[in-house]
Amino acid sequence: MDLPFAVEPEDPLAQPTRARLFASLSELKRPAGTAELAERLRLHPNGVRVHLERLEAAGLVVRGQAPQPRGRPRDAWTIASDARPGGDRPSAYADLGRWLARAIPSRPGRLKDVENAGREIGRELAPADAGDGQQTMRATLVALGFQPRERAAADGRLTYCLGNCPYRDAARENQEVVCTLHRGITRGLLEALDPDAELEAFVPRDPETAGCEIEIAGVGQERGQ
Repeated sequence: MDLPFAVEPEDPLAQPTRARLFASLSELKRPAGTAELAERLRLHPNGVRVHLERLEAAGLVVRGQAPQPRGRPRDAWTIASDARPGGDRPSAYADLGRWLARAIPSRPGRLKDVENAGREIGRELAPADAGDGQQTMRATLVALGFQPRERAAADGRLTYCLGNCPYRDAARENQEVVCTLHRGITRGLLEALDPDAELEAFVPRDPETAGCEIEIAGVGQERGQ
């Protein structure tokens, strides 16, 4: 498995099994149990649990609880919302993102192409076995580095306030293009997770301070509601 991040020798992810666990959770983009992760890596659950607890202590993963029909709830692991595997991205990738943003003109027709490309990316990001759409949406935002805070309204609408902009370097060059791409990614992801859900609002903010808001209606609700 190729790892989408660099590690330093003292980094918890320098240990191969922990790196593979982190990469698996990043790929799943949803909570996963210890037994499921052990099966994916073909390792014993007890050893996997030890490595997950080490990642938890390092602030890279979060342990939740998944209710079971019988017995005690099981651990459910996700990537921590503020996880920074291996530190910052290499400057070459940040530079490439900025240059691409600068190269794309902010014309109405071109922006439509950018959003459509984002929708394709969003559909690709959705895991095949997504399960609960609400949980998967949040887990995907976490995995992408947005540090989301979720707020639910009485009418079932969900609002995600994004505490971080992982694309801020590119957004400095051309925020309209970058935010349009992000809106498209959100639409595509939502279409794949729950075709009946709707993106009600997408409110960009200053990328330096983050705080963008995504409002969704209908995700995870039963048909006919």
